[in-house]
Amino acid sequence: MEIWIILAIVVAVVIYAIVLYNRLVNLRNAVRNAFSQIDVQLTRRYDLIPNLVEAVKGYMKHERETLEAVIQARNQAQAKLRDVEADPANGEAMKGLVGAEAALGGALGRLFALSEAYPDLKASENMKQLQEELASTENRVAFARQGFNDAVMRYNTGCQVFPSNLVANNFGFKAAEFLEIESETKREVPQVSFT
Repeated sequence: MEIWIILAIVVAVVIYAIVLYNRLVNLRNAVRNAFSQIDVQLTRRYDLIPNLVEAVKGYMKHERETLEAVIQARNQAQAKLRDVEADPANGEAMKGLVGAEAALGGALGRLFALSEAYPDLKASENMKQLQEELASTENRVAFARQGFNDAVMRYNTGCQVFPSNLVANNFGFKAAEFLEIESETKREVPQVSFT
């Protein structure tokens, strides 16, 4: 009789561990899904940048260095995005993406600041449309980032609370990094006045 009680307890513990493991897998997959939303928006943003540079090129012939810096920053951010895409819980890859995004934001800021000196460029419908699309994309990135950070918080909490932390520690579930931008002003598209 005692053997059946012990066996029932062992089976209950194993079943509970399986439930906790499956919950952690679901939470980890939610983090990956949430990051895929960021990936879509950042890819859209990266796809807009070459069009923006082409629109500006004709007007800013003497600003080649700035245009090249924007393209280089875009390419580096795109590469860092691919690194994070492979494992959104990788903290080092996430930090690389945050740094690359900050550099891209700075390069775009310099580009938009220089565009102020070119009245024909400011009046260009193509430039206005591209700036609107970039601003819209920035808003979408912000919403996707919030969803991602919420998923990371739920996942990290699941990995840290008892007793699921026992399962997490034994099966290699690592805490995920939040996608944090140092300053929200670095993330905003600079406002350009067309008056």
